[in-house]
Amino acid sequence: FFNAMADPQKARAVSAGTHPGERVHPEVVSVMREVGIDLANARPQKLTAHLAKGVHLMVTMGCGDECPVVPGAKRADWPLPDPKGRPVEEVRRIRDEIRERVAGLIAAEGWKRTG
Repeated sequence: FFNAMADPQKARAVSAGTHPGERVHPEVVSVMREVGIDLANARPQKLTAHLAKGVHLMVTMGCGDECPVVPGAKRADWPLPDPKGRPVEEVRRIRDEIRERVAGLIAAEGWKRTG
């Protein structure tokens, strides 16, 4: 959602994890396709120092005490459940909450697309 909503001249998002899976969970691919986002060819990637270089803000999703630390970056942890193996209705609720949080973050930071 972030890269579709944010002005690319102001901000962009990269998705990575501390323990990425081999593939995006099928239930996530399915519910994201419902809102026009195709993740069929997306591949999870590991959060590395190189990938995190220059990060302004890192949003983590429910990692609690295991949240990574990137020196110099602000961090927000959104306490969201892992969608893996959950019923599609619950995955949709998680998706919709992420969309709302992303929209709020973009508005608060002044990163909204114009025009």
